[in-house]
Amino acid sequence: MNLNRSLSVAALALLIAAGSANAQVKRKPAPSPKSKPTSAAAALRPATLLPVDDNVLIGKLPNGLTYYIRHNEQPQNRAELYLVNKAGSVLETDAQQGLAHFVEHMAFNGTRDFPKNALVDYLQKSGVKFGADLNASTSFDETVYQLPLPTDSAAVFEKGFNILANWAGYVTFDQAEIDKERGVVLEEARVRGKNAQERLSLQTLPVLLNNSRYASRLPIGKEEILKNFDATTIKSFYADWYRPNLQAVIAVGDFDVKRVEALIKANFSGLKNPVAPKPRTEYTVAPTPGTVVKIATDKEFPYTLAQIVVKHPQTVVKTTTGYMQSVRTSLFNFMLNQRLGELLQKPEPPFLYARTSYGPLLGKQDAFSSVVVSKPGGLENAVKSIVAETERARKFGFTLTELERAKQSALVGIQNAFYEKNKTNSANYVREYQLNFLNGEAIPGIDFEYNFYVSNISKVTLAEMDQLAGKFISDQNRVIIVEGPEKDKDKLPDEKTILNWIGTAGNNINAYVDNVTSKPLMDKAPEGSKVVSETQDEAIGTTTLTLGNGVKVILKPTEFKNDQILINGYSFGGSSLASDDDYTSASFGASIVGSSGISEFNQGQLDKMLAGKNVDVSPYISDITHGIRASASPRDFETALQLIYLYFTKPRKDADIWQGTINQTKALLANRGLDPGSVYQDTLSAVLSNNNFRGGATTVERLTGATLDKSYNFYKDRFADASGFTFVLVGAFNPVLIKPLLETYLGALPSTNKKETFKNLKMYPAPGQNTKTVYKGIDDKATVQMIYSGAYVFNEANNIQMDALEEVLNIKLVERLREQESGIYAPGIRANYSKNPEGRYTVTIAFTCAAANIDKLIAATLDEINKIKQTGAQPADIQKFVAEEARSTQVQLKQNVAWLGYLAGASQNGQDPDEILSHVKNLDQVTVQSTKETAIKYLNNNNLAKVILMPEKK
Repeated sequence: MNLNRSLSVAALALLIAAGSANAQVKRKPAPSPKSKPTSAAAALRPATLLPVDDNVLIGKLPNGLTYYIRHNEQPQNRAELYLVNKAGSVLETDAQQGLAHFVEHMAFNGTRDFPKNALVDYLQKSGVKFGADLNASTSFDETVYQLPLPTDSAAVFEKGFNILANWAGYVTFDQAEIDKERGVVLEEARVRGKNAQERLSLQTLPVLLNNSRYASRLPIGKEEILKNFDATTIKSFYADWYRPNLQAVIAVGDFDVKRVEALIKANFSGLKNPVAPKPRTEYTVAPTPGTVVKIATDKEFPYTLAQIVVKHPQTVVKTTTGYMQSVRTSLFNFMLNQRLGELLQKPEPPFLYARTSYGPLLGKQDAFSSVVVSKPGGLENAVKSIVAETERARKFGFTLTELERAKQSALVGIQNAFYEKNKTNSANYVREYQLNFLNGEAIPGIDFEYNFYVSNISKVTLAEMDQLAGKFISDQNRVIIVEGPEKDKDKLPDEKTILNWIGTAGNNINAYVDNVTSKPLMDKAPEGSKVVSETQDEAIGTTTLTLGNGVKVILKPTEFKNDQILINGYSFGGSSLASDDDYTSASFGASIVGSSGISEFNQGQLDKMLAGKNVDVSPYISDITHGIRASASPRDFETALQLIYLYFTKPRKDADIWQGTINQTKALLANRGLDPGSVYQDTLSAVLSNNNFRGGATTVERLTGATLDKSYNFYKDRFADASGFTFVLVGAFNPVLIKPLLETYLGALPSTNKKETFKNLKMYPAPGQNTKTVYKGIDDKATVQMIYSGAYVFNEANNIQMDALEEVLNIKLVERLREQESGIYAPGIRANYSKNPEGRYTVTIAFTCAAANIDKLIAATLDEINKIKQTGAQPADIQKFVAEEARSTQVQLKQNVAWLGYLAGASQNGQDPDEILSHVKNLDQVTVQSTKETAIKYLNNNNLAKVILMPEKK
């Protein structure tokens, strides 16, 4: 189960946040092929309520349960069923803290119609994978259950509504099952917490949330309550809050809407509300006058960061006026973050990461949030830099060219959603309806939204945008949080100092200058070369072209998406061809070139040139391959090919990008040793690579010896000869129509016929038994990885057996380590196998647990493995694997990204790509005997490495 613990802006922003602080004010709609366009004039009537997409049937039962039903055929023969409860941790009494989440667990451990684990067992046999598909999450204000089901089995699909109804009102809460699940929930808390971020959150959340109910009701709850509560206490929470007038059923998928409505009525009409229902209090976070500052440190925290959070009352988009404001807000967020991105392109970037955003926070609040992660010793510069950019926007506003680019980018996004409106995944609709139920956010549908954007975005003015900065930025109801390593506590600013930094950051700033170019990406098209051979594979619908320069192109046109073409071009070699001395320089080659722009254009100029295009092209260099990954809409396909051509022929060398990257990497390494996970990962990497330095994190010493010239020259050498390249294209195109473009651009790539391939550096675990223990961390949190490895013959038959072994191990270890021992939250089982650079396999078993339980759980794991070796897998477990694998294969065969990976992999491995068509039929090769033989062959305890992370010795 997925406990939603994204609590503070700090938690969202941390570890270089991957853009997670980018809260979307208006989520893009799930498209509909039938909704009727709405005129711009109607859209702009003052405060007009937004329409409801007429492709969704919304109803309410007499008992108050709400339902949303929509027919959608992506993916085919599948449906998403959700139960949404307006019941989260904020409703818990003092004695119930953690029980909203515990209820979620118990829903999978016994209901009226599914005693104990019968529900999970039934669904696994139907092809639904526990954890990956079947799941649930608990947050402050809601608990959500998700149940993706096949619709081509009427019995399984209809049973799904019975399952939702059992969750909604018929969980049994057997005391023995509660006692078994305590350990699982506590282990989930250990996996997701017991770390620096949790300890910092406990210090900062009371400040951020103004000591509100939210600050004292974290979803995970309190350990002493989880260990000791009785069935009566949890039943009380369930009886009070799991009631139909606080619940919604969402069903989206390939089914008959009226039949689904009848199923909902049949299964949910019998649910009853309490005779005297408790009022469902809407908790809020009270505003605070002025600014509150909080400084927090932790021994294991490897970064120094600052957050500035200006809180505002929540705005829910329900009207055209509100929608228009959400459009302006999105444009504002885009433009301000584009400016911050430009600062990272400097040779001495002022921060490691920075992000600003206006969007939802928590407790009926929105917030303008600025988050910046500094280099060691560079907090002042980082804070002043991010504040200066917000002040620059407030004082001088934005430029017309910035606004036009932001509008173009927004239009690209809405156009893509509109063009894919009949190919949108059902899960996208579910998210929309969930927000509508929980907070009333409008669901007008993609046709309305597209027409609204096209008709009205041009009316957004600079004056309107400039007003937003003044509205968002304030010193009232503001929280400033500084977090850093405990060892640097004396170096962190006090409240007066941080306020002074922020107060003076806008002094002496000038208006932003937008550096744009009007030059085209290319002055003229290259000469190119013609197709010299062409073959068809009618079985899987591919065409293979060979161009005059030796470049091979595999084309698979599909109808899975209307507005997507995916490209993967590769050649053998990669960083394996770099000498040890040059490896560090070489390892940066693709990222440096990919961040330096192209031809005569720096990265900032290139980004601005591409702002109105749906295209993304990135070179890469991996261990044994190098190449290009790209995606584009059909209308921007030629631009993608131009960029590919230029990354081969005119890569750009930018000394500022190089210096900035080296400086940033050194800064990230400075406190890496504080983080237990990083220290553990270094040891794990050493074991997995047989102590080859290429497998681990780089060092400051190696960075110091790296040079831009070596990096750039290695990149150029890798892309100097395209004759060994194979490009795979999958998506919305006609092979005949795009052939001239392929001849022009891919056919013009340089060709020297070097005929290079990779070097085998033997980077795999050494044979024999090997145990490494790392002692790092102050909390009782241990991590175990058990790694079996050895030689492997790569073929379809062996691969199926390995996949089966992986899933059988997963099933048995969930049953033993989680359900029986209550010692872990979830095991991680992964069987990897490869043909290149040589046939090798690894089977990795990973789990997190209490330090005292390591030996017991390792012994239990080995015991389960031994049982499979002795008697093979149980037939029921094989049935579960076959069902899950067949279902997932059917879905993947309708996905562009899956075909791209499969065709590229088949090409690299010399496989017959037609094998995929018999994959499901070949699953009958998995038998009790075959699983026994596979376990004996590959799970050899004499060839087992164990890498263990233990808390520091007291």
